[in-house]
Amino acid sequence: MRYHFDFGWLADYYPALIKGIFVTVELTLVGAILGILVGIACAWARALGPRWLKPFVAAYVELIRNTPFLIQLFFIFFGLPGIGVQMNEMTAANLAMVINLGAYSCEIIRAGIQATPRGQFEAGASLAMTRFETFRHVVLVPSLQRIWPALSSQVVIVMLGSSVVSQIAAEDLTFAANFIQSRSFRAFEAYFVSTAIYLALAILLRQALTAVGMLIFPRRVRR
Repeated sequence: MRYHFDFGWLADYYPALIKGIFVTVELTLVGAILGILVGIACAWARALGPRWLKPFVAAYVELIRNTPFLIQLFFIFFGLPGIGVQMNEMTAANLAMVINLGAYSCEIIRAGIQATPRGQFEAGASLAMTRFETFRHVVLVPSLQRIWPALSSQVVIVMLGSSVVSQIAAEDLTFAANFIQSRSFRAFEAYFVSTAIYLALAILLRQALTAVGMLIFPRRVRR
């Protein structure tokens, strides 16, 4: 049997695709910005923070890195209401992405901190800086510069992983693809288009993160 390709439904369903793209981009931006901030805080706690704090941060990182993102999302959206914590699907999706990226970026950033020459810490101490001040003013930017490609890759992975938020009815790109194929019965075309869009988003996001790296770390470009 010969299959007849038909993309004519795009004219009727493109608003759903556009909305799905915007929701995916929103989830990615919120998850990336807040997740990296969480990762920086946790990396500082694990590498340079007080001893009593390290076990709690380590437990958070190991819990998130060793459980599926979908289970984390379900726990937040379906589990927390059991103890009285209610939230809508977008809030739950954003929170899950921030928590997930925070744990992964923590380890990436911590690797950058641990690669910092000891002399930089000693230089900060000689200027009467606290450990946090040394981290903020001396260590943080060079550490981020070292691991920016790896961190960028993790952000792209989290963006692609956001497709599972459709399981809690967050109207992202995957939700739109499921909706379209359920109405048009053109599953191949619907998922082909959504795959192409995810590919384009991933490439654009990687390029945007590279541009941000060039802006934040100009010395890296001149090498």
